[in-house]
Amino acid sequence: MTSILIDSPVPRLNSPTVRRLPNGLTIVAEQMPIEAVNLSLWLRVGSAVETEDINGMAHFLEHMIFKGTSRLQSGEFERLIEQQGAVTNAATSQDYTHYYITTAPKDFAKLAPLQIEVVMNAAIPDEAFERERFVILEEIRRAEDSPRRRSFYRSMEMTFERLPYRRPVLGPMSVIENLTAQQMRDFHATWYQPESITAVAVGNLPVEELIQTVADGFASAQRHTLKSPRVNVPALPPAAVEPAFAGINRREYVDDTLQQARLIMTWRVPGIVNLPETYGLDILSSVMGRGRTARLFRELREERGLVTSIAASNMTYTQQGVFYISAQLPVENVPVVEAAIADHIRRLQAEPISVAEINRVRTLVANRYVFGNETPSDRAGVYGYYQSVVGDLAPALDYPTQIRAIDADELMAAAQRHLSPDAYGVVELKPAA
Repeated sequence: MTSILIDSPVPRLNSPTVRRLPNGLTIVAEQMPIEAVNLSLWLRVGSAVETEDINGMAHFLEHMIFKGTSRLQSGEFERLIEQQGAVTNAATSQDYTHYYITTAPKDFAKLAPLQIEVVMNAAIPDEAFERERFVILEEIRRAEDSPRRRSFYRSMEMTFERLPYRRPVLGPMSVIENLTAQQMRDFHATWYQPESITAVAVGNLPVEELIQTVADGFASAQRHTLKSPRVNVPALPPAAVEPAFAGINRREYVDDTLQQARLIMTWRVPGIVNLPETYGLDILSSVMGRGRTARLFRELREERGLVTSIAASNMTYTQQGVFYISAQLPVENVPVVEAAIADHIRRLQAEPISVAEINRVRTLVANRYVFGNETPSDRAGVYGYYQSVVGDLAPALDYPTQIRAIDADELMAAAQRHLSPDAYGVVELKPAA
């Protein structure tokens, strides 16, 4: 096995060790003087690997992981976790699935193998599968009842024509209703393998003890596995990034559940595969729409009273990203707000951002970095995401340095390359007249 201690050119809070085992498992560990230990298991499998006919499988499987193994009855894992005052949870996205527990240090050696066991050796029994199917269908119904979720889904369908980010992580009801337990067992056997997993352990135990506990837990789980051999589960092959919009791609909807309109504007921008290009866009999104002093909030809400809320973000998926601006506003203000946002883009392309605005963003980034390192679960989340999705911890640790290095001219060039005031996607959702 090989170990790497991640170094940084500037002083910082973090000093994780990365260990790669012969079976392909990557372990990241760090001792932190807080009386807790977090174990996070990150898998490079999310809805982006699914084909249309199994869309929603990764999320459905996340639920089924907790339904027991040959050594743990359904509910026993949660009972043992709660008896020790520990906590557990999970999440699925387009690019990853994530499971974690947080325990007292004295309980880590006992509870960590249980977390590994349920993830690696999920039984996926037929009866439990059928019961959970109704839970998933209800979750989809609740998502469809949410104006915010509906707005987001429609904006992603408009933004991407081919890439899987256009599809909801939960999947459609028509697909979930027809999935089988055997399909899920095959999916699990294919994707839930050590080489697809990053295990992150952060907390108040020595690094070598953390690593050994995790390695032993995986060795035990593999000795007791009953999963079928890997099968050739079709996966969506990586698609080429989609070109920038050639003009304004507009979709309009009437939504009789809304009291106010929703306006969403999107640009196709670089993703993790072109990570250096994302830093300037992160800054631009903060300048435009993060916080009460951001440009769009200040002008369109505080000064002109045209919107109830407005925000901007740079969403970075693996293959491609989305520069995303969303507003809630009276329906009659939609045209003027869209025009005002386009005008802000023109200014970003033509006028250097002031030193004061850049410094504000740098302060926000620095503070978020500090706040995102306060607990073992915070750090484990950062390490797991970057090691699993990006394939490298260095960009996570050096993120503040990268942001500090970008100047006004580079930001103006980034706006010119990736954001156009005349070519973008736009979704308008309006209440019934």
